[in-house]
Amino acid sequence: MSSSRIPSLWRERLTSPLTWHYAAFVVLLAAVIVLSIRFGLDWSATNGSSSDALAAKQVQLKARDLETAPLRGLEKRVEDSRAQMRAFYSKRIPPNYSSIATRIGELALKGPVRLTRVQYTQGAAGSYLTEITMDAGITGDYQQIMRFVNSLERDQTFFVIRGMALTGQQGGLVNLRLRVSTWLRPADVPSGLAPTPPAGAAAATPQGKEGE
Repeated sequence: MSSSRIPSLWRERLTSPLTWHYAAFVVLLAAVIVLSIRFGLDWSATNGSSSDALAAKQVQLKARDLETAPLRGLEKRVEDSRAQMRAFYSKRIPPNYSSIATRIGELALKGPVRLTRVQYTQGAAGSYLTEITMDAGITGDYQQIMRFVNSLERDQTFFVIRGMALTGQQGGLVNLRLRVSTWLRPADVPSGLAPTPPAGAAAATPQGKEGE
């Protein structure tokens, strides 16, 4: 083939529709590849961002769940506590002032021990309960006294031993000073009770109510 024929051959190929079809196909293919790569990158970034957002939401929900956990069932727990308080009041709080002396007298007879110089005083009035304190001398042998003290602590009426102090001993008998507390509803506290003195101080006999 002569050299003068080559340029004309290239011109024919360039002007051929088939050549332009190939060129268009290559351009389109390149565009598709570029767009596919860009789409893949955008999808990866979007998917990663969505995963991070979902994880953040899950953490927030878990934190909120932990924060609200103590409040679940709170209303039922409050009602249960109120029911327990009502049961405690009805079973273990004396119904009136006279029942305190009556119950302590019954337990003293079972000891048996002898109570003397019995005095009742009251603590500061509370919203729900007021403390009533008995200060008395107690005489008996050691076993009788311990039986009486144990019966006070185990009694259904709510008694609390505040203190005991040895005041004398003669033969087989022991003399103790005993201080016991219980509680009354404010409406059941009688008028005229002296205030309870500090621990260790003697209650003023003229102001307190006494009983044997």
